[in-house]
Amino acid sequence: MTERSVQLGPVQTWYAEVGDGEPVVFLHPGGVDARALDVTVAGLASTMRVYTPERRGHGRTPDVEGPGLSTALTFADMAADTIAFIEQVVGGPTKLAGCSDGGVVALLVALERPDLVERLACVASVFHRDGWGGGMSGQTERSDFVRRLDDMHSTDPALTPEMLAELSVRTLVMIGDDDEVSIEHATEFYRSVPVAELSIVPGTSHGLLVEKPALCNAILLDFLTRDSVQTFAPIRRA
Repeated sequence: MTERSVQLGPVQTWYAEVGDGEPVVFLHPGGVDARALDVTVAGLASTMRVYTPERRGHGRTPDVEGPGLSTALTFADMAADTIAFIEQVVGGPTKLAGCSDGGVVALLVALERPDLVERLACVASVFHRDGWGGGMSGQTERSDFVRRLDDMHSTDPALTPEMLAELSVRTLVMIGDDDEVSIEHATEFYRSVPVAELSIVPGTSHGLLVEKPALCNAILLDFLTRDSVQTFAPIRRA
């Protein structure tokens, strides 16, 4: 694993690069850092070159300083940071994946810059804040950063099915069957994207990537590295 940092506008972004092959940028959940993806990265890096940038205020990437700091944390800003990361570090179109908040950021990137996203995997994430059917997992320490995360989650994301219908990127919607994301929301997410696939991993929760890593990694690798198959009895895809 190679660890580096890059200046993305006002953000000194830490990231790791692991493996060889086609690139994939994998975005960690909110409130944690890229170490939450260790078992997933280990599974993907045998086939792909995996980049794991840590977003502003997370892990080894410092927060942005300056006026208005208390309201500076937004999904839109983190999507802009990720676009800059893909352009400056990856250097061109890439596969893009994210878990929980990371999936929200990845979705915003794909909507804004589909030219940079070859394939999109949204794991345990929502397109609208109301999709958190079980409620977001709270953290016991009420630091300023956690408060700002809570404030962000209270207003965003707020995408609509009509907005998702504009998404041109092949997309995987993946959740646990006992996820914080409701199955109904995940189904609406899947049905709203023109070229989408749905995976509900049995016997897992919001932590599906670490609860059943072999199965989740197999699903992700199949989606990220293989073309879609011609199904025998298509209905939605007919």
